[in-house]
Amino acid sequence: MNLEISSNLSNEVVQAIRRVVGPGRVELHEPTFNGNEWQYLKECLDSTYVSSVGKFVDQFEAEIANFTGAKYAISVVNGTAALQIALKLAGVKAGDEVLISALTFIATANAVTYCNATPHFVDCEERTLGMDVLKLREYLSSISSQQSGQCINKITGRVIRAVVPMHTFGHPSDIEGLTSIARDFNIVLVEDAAESLGSFYQGQHTGTFGLFGTLSFNGNKTITTGGGGAILTNSRALARHAKHLTTTAKIPHAWQFRHDEVGYNYRMPNINAALGCAQLEQLSTKLASKRELLRRYQAAFIDIEGVSLFLEPKGCQSNYWLQTLVLDKKHSKNLNSILETTNKIGLMTRPVWDPINSLTPYRNSPRMDLSSANLFSKVVINIPSSSGLV
Repeated sequence: MNLEISSNLSNEVVQAIRRVVGPGRVELHEPTFNGNEWQYLKECLDSTYVSSVGKFVDQFEAEIANFTGAKYAISVVNGTAALQIALKLAGVKAGDEVLISALTFIATANAVTYCNATPHFVDCEERTLGMDVLKLREYLSSISSQQSGQCINKITGRVIRAVVPMHTFGHPSDIEGLTSIARDFNIVLVEDAAESLGSFYQGQHTGTFGLFGTLSFNGNKTITTGGGGAILTNSRALARHAKHLTTTAKIPHAWQFRHDEVGYNYRMPNINAALGCAQLEQLSTKLASKRELLRRYQAAFIDIEGVSLFLEPKGCQSNYWLQTLVLDKKHSKNLNSILETTNKIGLMTRPVWDPINSLTPYRNSPRMDLSSANLFSKVVINIPSSSGLV
């Protein structure tokens, strides 16, 4: 690639971003606190209920369930813990395999590993950046068989227990296609909706299609509780079990400490939930701001050749958690130049994650052909996306 062409494209990207975000240092995604955060936090402190018991925990769970349309929401300490418990309650056992995208944050794979199961990596598609449904169906038809109502990997002999689509940067995956695969191959669907609060697939919120869905409220998410996550489900029995497991499996009693199974100290503290309640009150405004930010970026990048903005899939409404540039394949060699140029002048940009199968802990995990994931890792760039930028 000609160095002059690379430099020109980098400068054009910088100028386009600057036209939208203005001068100075700009973070990739930082939280905004423009509502009742101070009031609710003070109320929480004044009550002395700052740990896992308090009114804000119950309120936050009810409001998350109401917004997403899930019947139940269980708040926990982070999105990884939410996914671990969801997988455990979905029946994932030691020695099982779980299908996950190769192009996701490592926490998805780690949650599988915490269940003593093995992540099995799936390729992604250009339309959603999520799992490639057609390719996955063909792959499973080739490498699996049905035995006693279970999907068995004919190569490893292990049960393929679950499939975990992740809605990349808030853009919904092909849930209809994945639901069909889960049904046809006797695999449980558990959604990693960590990045997609406020995203809808054909009018239904992400995270509500599978047996479970999970959310994240980390500091860089659309709304934040500082650290936090949630488990979504429509099953009353599973919701009760999830709450029980994440509260050290303690049997309710006024003073006795009795536990009936190995549990986890994963419940969200009341002080974090207080922050979340205030953030939820502003969610519609934050989502509108992100959509406006997209419009401004579209105008800024309209005449720049070699790069395009990633847009929500047809029939979907994305939260546009992270605004995303995609380089034309022939410009992939410009990736590092653009990242270096933008970050050097205080515009925080980031590449997509390295495919997880390339990381040391997961190099020996089973995988299908991952040519698309490998390509996207070389052409995708996230640019400043905070709702406070508009």
